[in-house]
Amino acid sequence: MRVFHHPDQMLHAPRFFLMRGKVVPCFEVPARAAALLAGAEALGLTVVTPPAAPPPLLASVHDEGYLHFLREGWTAWSAQHEAGPEIVPNMHPTPEMLAQGGRMGSGIVSQAGWYMADTACAIGPATWASAVAAAACAAAAAAEVAAGARAAYALCRPPGHHAYAARAGGHCYLNNSALAAETLRASGAARVAVLDIDSHHGNGTQGIFWYRPDVLTVSVHGDPNFYYPWYVGHASERGGPGGEGANLNHPLPRRAGDGPWLEAIDAGCDAIAGFGADALVLALGFDASAHEPLGFLEVSDDAFARAGARIAALGLPTVIVQEGGYAVEALPVLLDRFMAGFGG
Repeated sequence: MRVFHHPDQMLHAPRFFLMRGKVVPCFEVPARAAALLAGAEALGLTVVTPPAAPPPLLASVHDEGYLHFLREGWTAWSAQHEAGPEIVPNMHPTPEMLAQGGRMGSGIVSQAGWYMADTACAIGPATWASAVAAAACAAAAAAEVAAGARAAYALCRPPGHHAYAARAGGHCYLNNSALAAETLRASGAARVAVLDIDSHHGNGTQGIFWYRPDVLTVSVHGDPNFYYPWYVGHASERGGPGGEGANLNHPLPRRAGDGPWLEAIDAGCDAIAGFGADALVLALGFDASAHEPLGFLEVSDDAFARAGARIAALGLPTVIVQEGGYAVEALPVLLDRFMAGFGG
């Protein structure tokens, strides 16, 4: 299996993170990618630097105005009087505002509140470079699988599954899993499934494919009543008009552990088999781990090996896209366990 990694992914180093009313060091740090890269090299996997992601691919998933904001926003932000070092919104449009004709203004503060879902996606001078580098990894891994490889691993950082078509959130800017799915579709896969086993709901991926019958989105995650992203990820969310039934959520309680987590993955795999998918995007988060500093599900290392084996048993061409996982020291071991089960 080839691993796609780009050195520019290390440039983004966010400072701001708000947790329970306190500003704390951000967990989404370059060391995450360094640890995973070391883990991949220890496994003897071939590491490749991908070419740039094609701009038409980015535009097939993301709104052009949003892409412009990600690319140019920090320049406008930093030109303000006494601006902070990162774009962090201090207001978002509320449902009442939108219902009464609210719209994005021309100023950068208005644009930040419009295009950013929360304060957990600070944008600095290198964010765009790292985000497009991660997108390039996802696109290259998907192209590799579309060309006939059994599997490929996109070592993406920053992650992507919380990014909507026109909104950043939860450390995510470009939706790498959605870009991989679109690459597979454009390369001839009639039906693609996205299985997200990150501990947080893949809300951005769900939103991007909400009206699509050709892409099944399945997410196994912590109960959003008590865990990010708080408002979506419930089992009742099955897809919008035209895509009814093509979205499946498996929310799990706090400290669910191995059994319920693996049972939910089994159920997701059964749904993918029933969907008749031609290819799979696995949104691989390691934050379900018991080592996780933002922990919720408390899954063992061995469970990742068992999950890998179950997913491999689908027998589908698979693009593995790295999402979350913030226990930096544990990441090489978790990658090793998953790949041992998957057969990487």
